[in-house]
Amino acid sequence: MPQDSVEKPQIYLVSPPELELSHFLPDLSACLDATEIACVRLGLATRDEDRIAKAADAIREVTHARDVALVIENHVQLVERLGLDGVHLTDGSRSVGKTRKTLGQDAIVGAFCGNSRHDGMTAGELGADYISFGPVAATALGTGEVAEKELFDWWSMMIEVPCVAEGPLTEALIAEFTPVTDFFGLGEGIWDQDNPAAALSRLVAAMG
Repeated sequence: MPQDSVEKPQIYLVSPPELELSHFLPDLSACLDATEIACVRLGLATRDEDRIAKAADAIREVTHARDVALVIENHVQLVERLGLDGVHLTDGSRSVGKTRKTLGQDAIVGAFCGNSRHDGMTAGELGADYISFGPVAATALGTGEVAEKELFDWWSMMIEVPCVAEGPLTEALIAEFTPVTDFFGLGEGIWDQDNPAAALSRLVAAMG
């Protein structure tokens, strides 16, 4: 859906891959209280189911108290068990159809599609609620391929499924991508700050 001239992108907050709940929960609470957040994504690097479940339970208490959706990265089978709102898939369009059938129509199903227009369109056709593209700037991680602004520009004009611009996002990049994305996936450069809520507010202010 084309971005309305006065409508700014919403904020999609991404957890760090490693976190200590005693520090993260107050930081998350402060961020949610300071800035309007559409969704929080729990994307932990650990494969320890107990640690993931403990983190999800604690974070769900914080997000749901503020009517903010909480999705988990990839762990489809944990969504219903942990009372989460949905899942963020990182394998493009490959798992979207099966995941939609598993979780039903009410769950949030998102798909990270790198910089692939084709994968994004396929994921949308299979039932994804949003498509995430990124990174929007060069990084040493992953394949090194960047999701260019041209992709978001085309998507915003041609496709109704909302898109998310993923980091690493600076104030300059946020100002540049504001007209062409529906959401900003923010997390990098926030959680390692002394005041994550203030860091988030600075990035949000760059939308103008």
